[in-house]
Amino acid sequence: MSALALSVLLSLVSAVAYAGGAIVQERVAVSAPGEQYAPLRRPAWWAAVALNGLGGLLHVVALACGPLSLVQPLGALTIVFALPMAALCVGRRAGAAAWRGAIMATVGLAGLLSLVGASHAQSLTAAQRVTLAVVTGGAVVALTVAGRAAHRHPAVRSVLLATGSGIAFGMSSVFTKTVAVDWSDGVSAADLPSLAAIGVLATAGMLLSQASYRGGGLAAPLATLTVVNPVVAAAVGITMFDETFRYATTGTVLALGCGVLATGGLILLTTERIERTVESLPAHPAPTEPLRA
Repeated sequence: MSALALSVLLSLVSAVAYAGGAIVQERVAVSAPGEQYAPLRRPAWWAAVALNGLGGLLHVVALACGPLSLVQPLGALTIVFALPMAALCVGRRAGAAAWRGAIMATVGLAGLLSLVGASHAQSLTAAQRVTLAVVTGGAVVALTVAGRAAHRHPAVRSVLLATGSGIAFGMSSVFTKTVAVDWSDGVSAADLPSLAAIGVLATAGMLLSQASYRGGGLAAPLATLTVVNPVVAAAVGITMFDETFRYATTGTVLALGCGVLATGGLILLTTERIERTVESLPAHPAPTEPLRA
C-alpha cells in the first residue's frame, strides 16, 4: 500500500473514531444531565475519551504519511459518519435539515481547506506563542461564560460551548505543529510551555465538547466543532506560518464562498435543533384548581 493510500485509510478510520466518540459523549450527556463537563465515574465517558484519543493518534500518523491538503478535508467527514452511525447504533435519527446542514458544512470546510497552500515548516517565536495562548485562553473562557449564561436556550448554549471546544482543539493542533517543527532540531526545555499548552487546550476541548452535547443533540455541536477546529488552525497557519490560498485572488474568492457554505450548514443544524427544542416543550400548563376550604 502506498503512503498516500495509507494516509487516506487512516484519515477515514480517524473520522469514524471521532464520530464514535461524539456519539458516546452525547449519550452520556443525555443519561447524566447533572454532570456537565467530566462524568469521571461513567465508563462510557472514558470510552469516548479513548475513541477521541485514537482518532487524534490516527490523524497525526495520517499527516505524517500524506499531505495536509488531503488529510484535513477528510477529517470533515466526521459529521457525515456520525449521523448514520447514531441512527444505526442508538436510534437517533437526524431530520432532512440536519442532513442538508451537515453536507453543506462538510463540503464548505473541505473546499476551504483544500484551497490552503503548502508552506515550509517553521516554528513560532516565544512572543507569538504567548500571544496565541493569551488570546486563545480569553476566547475559550468568554465562550464558556456565554454558554453558561445561555442555559435557558440549549441550542445556543450548545453551539457556544462547541465553538470554544473547536478553538481549543484547533489551537492545540497549532502548538503541536510548532513543537514538532522544534523537535526536528532536537528536544529543548524551551518547548515545555508549549507542551503544557497542548495538554491544557486538549483537556479544555474535551470537557467543553462533553458539555456542548447536554441538551444540544448530536448534529449541531459536532458540526460546529468539526468546522471551527480546522478553520482556526488554518487561520493561524495563514497569518503566522505564511500559508496562502491557492490560485491567488480566485482561490481567495472560492475560499470565502466555501466559508459561507459551511456557515449556512451550521445555521441549518442549529435552526433544526431550536425547532425540535420548541416542539418538545409543553404547550401551556393546565391551570391549577384553587384550594377549597
